[in-house]
Amino acid sequence: METFEKLLTVGEDDLDDLEHVNNVRYVQWIQDISKEHWQTNAPAQMQEGVIWVVMTHHITYKSAAKLGDVIQIKTHIAKSRGATSERVVEMFDYKTKRLLLRSSTEWCLLNAKTNRPMRISDDIKNVFTARV
Repeated sequence: METFEKLLTVGEDDLDDLEHVNNVRYVQWIQDISKEHWQTNAPAQMQEGVIWVVMTHHITYKSAAKLGDVIQIKTHIAKSRGATSERVVEMFDYKTKRLLLRSSTEWCLLNAKTNRPMRISDDIKNVFTARV
């Protein structure tokens, strides 16, 4: 599967009382990169017909990030079945390559008009496959 990635720099608003990145901010970044991956790769017409919703988040925190750290965020689809898809997001300290976090999120695809689950088509799966 195709990997989508970006870099971001930790700012003061990202920190908790311990001056580490707040866990809630990590969850926001997981959702942000997931949305960006979809919006960057899927045609507008495809995006209009469906909605992705989170069913579960499983997050393992490995190390803390601090003010000024540059974080490399990578995501890919691990598997899809029926109406659900498992997305993996990993965050690394860009300078040291140390793993900060690994998450696995189960997403459900909904029909945008009915809000009912719908099978993930091959066309949608192909949005996330590696381009040659």
